Amino acid sequence: MLLLLTVFSARAQQKTKWDATDKADKMSDKLYRELDLTKEQNKKIHDINEDISRRREAAKKDTSLKARDLMKLRQTLDAERSNRFKTVLTPAQYKKWNDWELKKKEQLEAKMDRKQDKRQARKANR
Repeated sequence: MLLLLTVFSARAQQKTKWDATDKADKMSDKLYRELDLTKEQNKKIHDINEDISRRREAAKKDTSLKARDLMKLRQTLDAERSNRFKTVLTPAQYKKWNDWELKKKEQLEAKMDRKQDKRQARKANR
């Protein structure tokens, strides 16, 4: 019994891959709470998120795409998501979401800069 419990516990701690629906659910739930979406808006936002997530996953699996092309495709999909959100959200909701996205991008860039600085410091210390 203890062995069985340990196995289940270990499995629960393993990271699982999220599919497009899981990602859409997570994003949509957060937007529903943060932006006070109506049920109709939530459904539309979920559909948009699921569509974009599926297309991002498909692009990631496409081994013929070069890294630069994949990056451009992701940027295109992000712009499409933004344009589609604009048609669903009120101007105030869209501004709040857009400000939030810009803040996330700034944080990601700062994190990447810190990693780059660490790499350069390691190279200099060799």
